[in-house]
Amino acid sequence: MIPATFAQAAWRGIRGRCPRCEQGSLFRKWLKPRERCPVCMLDLTPQRADDFPAYIAMIVTGHLMAPLIIMLSLDFELGPVAMMAILVPLALVMMLGMLQPAKGAVIAVQWWNGMHGFVKERLPEDPETP
Repeated sequence: MIPATFAQAAWRGIRGRCPRCEQGSLFRKWLKPRERCPVCMLDLTPQRADDFPAYIAMIVTGHLMAPLIIMLSLDFELGPVAMMAILVPLALVMMLGMLQPAKGAVIAVQWWNGMHGFVKERLPEDPETP
């Protein structure tokens, strides 16, 4: 139920699932998180994702678009209008597609680290492992 690692919690958030139980949905609308997980009743109101998911989406989009822009500029004889007709819609789709997974990951990371009023939860350590 509770993830064993930070990566598991973040992956649950990226997929839009509750970071604690992985069963409930994290969002009630596209970018609106639920107040509570409908399965494990985790209180999600302490989350403070704010603008950070948008920054993540912009940075990732920029890094993925840069090689494409260079390739289109060097390998194809495209005019500025054609370049913009290809790149602007692609960048918008990439940005919008990354916003919800980025927000889910930010909420999951906040929960994992016990930030902003979330209670830090961990699996009990196995006493037999060194």
